[in-house]
Amino acid sequence: MDNNKRPRRFRDGNSPRPAQSHFSPNAGRNAPAREPLATGPFADMGIDHRINANIAAMGLTRPTPIQEQGIPAVVEGRDVMGLAQTGTGKTAAFGLPMLTRLIKYGKKPDPKTCRALILAPTRELATQIATNIEAYAEGTPIRSYRVVGGASINVQTERLSRGVDVLIATPGRLIDLIERRAIDLRETTYLVLDEADQMLDIGFIHALRRIAKMLPKQRQTLLFSATMPKLMEELAATYLTNPVRVAVNPPGQAAKKIDQGVHFVSQGDKATLLAEYLSKHIGELAIVFGRTKHGSDKLARLLEKWGFSVAAIHGNKSQGQRERALEAFRKGQTQVLVATDVAARGLDIPEVAHVYNYDLPNVPDNYIHRIGRTARAGRDGRAVAFCAPAEIDELRAIEKTMKTSIPVIGGEAPPAQATSSRAAKGRPARPNGGNARPARRPSRKPAGQRSNA
Repeated sequence: MDNNKRPRRFRDGNSPRPAQSHFSPNAGRNAPAREPLATGPFADMGIDHRINANIAAMGLTRPTPIQEQGIPAVVEGRDVMGLAQTGTGKTAAFGLPMLTRLIKYGKKPDPKTCRALILAPTRELATQIATNIEAYAEGTPIRSYRVVGGASINVQTERLSRGVDVLIATPGRLIDLIERRAIDLRETTYLVLDEADQMLDIGFIHALRRIAKMLPKQRQTLLFSATMPKLMEELAATYLTNPVRVAVNPPGQAAKKIDQGVHFVSQGDKATLLAEYLSKHIGELAIVFGRTKHGSDKLARLLEKWGFSVAAIHGNKSQGQRERALEAFRKGQTQVLVATDVAARGLDIPEVAHVYNYDLPNVPDNYIHRIGRTARAGRDGRAVAFCAPAEIDELRAIEKTMKTSIPVIGGEAPPAQATSSRAAKGRPARPNGGNARPARRPSRKPAGQRSNA
């Protein structure tokens, strides 16, 4: 959440919002003079006084670089392409000016329509955005709604029948609702693609192209991405018109307040080492990233057996299970969250003090997203990577991406030859220049290293 010190529960199909009055004819800047005038940097950029009061109460009083550069362009109605890592305040950068502009409509949306569509790659990120949008818009006529897989599509269909101002959705569930004719995008005048690079990584490109054809050509489009691969440039050229480009916290750079370290350890000793680290900060929140769903579940059960308060989230968990696990973690009822990369973006819990990369990610950028779950809202954080001999190549790729070396805080790095392709696969180098075979092939890697989550 963007500097949000007062998280509010968003409303979805499982907790419907009671009927309330909607837009008044005197909305937005046409309000009577007796309404209080907002002051401060956000007000100076044109943010509505009610929204400004909400974010001030949440502790958001000074704009981050992406907010400072992006908000004026959005208020002006320009398309924006933002390049920034998670945790830089992107949700407020697009949410505050978008809500300000929506307030000016002066009437409620038509049934089965939405005025603004925000697409996110994961349920967790969609949930985080929905929570923020509702907090920003509290006390205004704006009504937001979130639709993701794993929740009742019938309840979602019923809610959309009344129309909604801001719809936050994952692409897959949105397509399902479109096919049921539960939502019509022809009146959608704002489109936001958040973490667009991750949407491409997990195969949503065809869904995005299909959705784009259903939107009016006359719209404002805001695209935010942590990286800018070639396909992203093509996507931007298709979706955006003469966009303002905003780039902060360049790709490959982690937050400066994160104290990073790598501990070299054999794969079989990782669980014991993790328990030793966790025992040093009992009561503080820690996220442990694994590579696979099965491996994360297995690790969570082991830690629980050892007496730690643990929850696990990954793609095989139902939406209800994931939300309950995150809520317990957010409240401090559990101190350790074991997760796959579904939690690498969009998880904003400022109290997270430690991140452990139990398994190094296959994609270097995911390391940066993972450790970005700590050192949020101006706090300090610590990130420790466990590196087994078979993960040396992954470590080197991460360091190359970040253009820096991660300090060694434990264990011993394997000898130079261990970075060869055979060593990276967990095999010993062949003697005599590779002409002889080892007498015995080592066992397969543990399940936690075989596939991506």
